[in-house]
Amino acid sequence: MQNPYAEIFRPPGAKGFALAGFVARLPIAMAPIGIVAMLSQTRGEYWLAGAVSATFALGNAFVSPQTSRLVDRLGQTRVAVPANLITVIAFAVLIVATNQDWPAWTLFVAALGAAVMPSMPAMVRARWTELFRGRPQMNTAFAFESVADELVYIVGASLSVGLSAALFPEAGVLASTLFLAIGWTAFILQRSTEPKVRPVGRSSAGSAISLRPVQIITFAMAFVGATFATTEVGTIALTKAFGQPGAASLVIGVYALGSFLLGIVVGALNPKAPLQRQLAIALAVLALGALLPLTAGSVPLLALTVFLSGVAISPTFITAFGLIERHVPEALLTEGITWVTTGIGIGMALGAFVAGAVVDAFGAQSGFWVSVASGAMALATVLLGQRSLAMRECDLDGCEATVIPAE
Repeated sequence: MQNPYAEIFRPPGAKGFALAGFVARLPIAMAPIGIVAMLSQTRGEYWLAGAVSATFALGNAFVSPQTSRLVDRLGQTRVAVPANLITVIAFAVLIVATNQDWPAWTLFVAALGAAVMPSMPAMVRARWTELFRGRPQMNTAFAFESVADELVYIVGASLSVGLSAALFPEAGVLASTLFLAIGWTAFILQRSTEPKVRPVGRSSAGSAISLRPVQIITFAMAFVGATFATTEVGTIALTKAFGQPGAASLVIGVYALGSFLLGIVVGALNPKAPLQRQLAIALAVLALGALLPLTAGSVPLLALTVFLSGVAISPTFITAFGLIERHVPEALLTEGITWVTTGIGIGMALGAFVAGAVVDAFGAQSGFWVSVASGAMALATVLLGQRSLAMRECDLDGCEATVIPAE
């Protein structure tokens, strides 16, 4: 039996842009927590550290779709080069402003400038789509990217905090900036795999978010983002309540591990069921799994229940991005993918806030009820949108995107 993951790396350039893409997206996980570590150590004010980090994260969530829309119109290189130059300069200013104790407003301005950072998950998926559009390898490629995303969050956050603690406060953000510059440079230099700029037709003249499937998936993914953000908050609170706060990082790592392992399996199996049905099944598992940590009475049991509750995350992302690829016109693909990641990011930010408030008001374990509610809302959204997400039957050799505009 052939290894499906070996097959996706056979085309020339596939290994190169996949590796560069992995390095370039490390800042997605490293920068927000690195900013918190840097400012909490140098300024001693957690509210300031959190506010500057949130400015970067939320600013990037709102700016990325507009940047990706330009990418679809002008090409990856023409947009990514100036956008990343601005981002690198802004991060450098943030590091200097922290080191030299500049006024607080300069930190927020620098964080907003860094928010121009383009969406690497969208651009690398656009290259896979260019290689395998309408072919079975597409599911495997998207599975690989979901697994890579999990690795980024496992490795990136711990690396950023570890560097800041072991070397100097700015080390995490500095390393993140270097990875950004090196990864994006390597990615952009690989012009042979860059997607062609498609002409904008009547069906793709507007924004990708005007399409009903994109609206449904983005809305659902916001609740998915909230589920794993609130699981992280609940884990931190509950391990502290158990008297073992240091175990939180291990439990959170186990949570990502569950998603990582099942993502590899799904990519290898390449299920044949309609994608909208696969997404509903994955969200049903996610919603039910969110109930499990409510039963945990110790750290080992919490780790086990969190592991089981996280197994559906990668399959959810794989099918969500697959549906975007099928429903969005080629001229809007990068923007369409970016809207999904934007939904996830906004959901994470809002979910963490709500979970924190619930924990403060009702106790450590109660935070997991926010995950349960979020999972149920994500499932309800997709179930109600099954008709809009359904695709007509077509041959894998050439399936035109089915575009269902919002009414």
